[in-house]
Amino acid sequence: MANGLKSAQFLMESRLSGAADASAEACFDLGVAYSCGTGDLPVDLIEAHKWFNLAALKGSEEGQTMRAEVAEEMSAREIAEAQRQARALIATTQLRAA
Repeated sequence: MANGLKSAQFLMESRLSGAADASAEACFDLGVAYSCGTGDLPVDLIEAHKWFNLAALKGSEEGQTMRAEVAEEMSAREIAEAQRQARALIATTQLRAA
């Protein structure tokens, strides 16, 4: 169990650094990690939507598709929160569209 959590933490840290560099693939991978749960991490659809949204903004068609799929399981309030978080991350890290 501890190894699973360490692996998940490593994945998150490595992908977060890639996301800060505006990698669509890194954003997409984070969306997958949050939508499925990685290791011992719980599923978080708000985080998943946020990362799929950022991947989509970087030109990822898979990000667009997965964002729509995740949104089907979310309330309007949750989607709004995910979008707010994505905008905040863009503002703080200077992520820009592809």
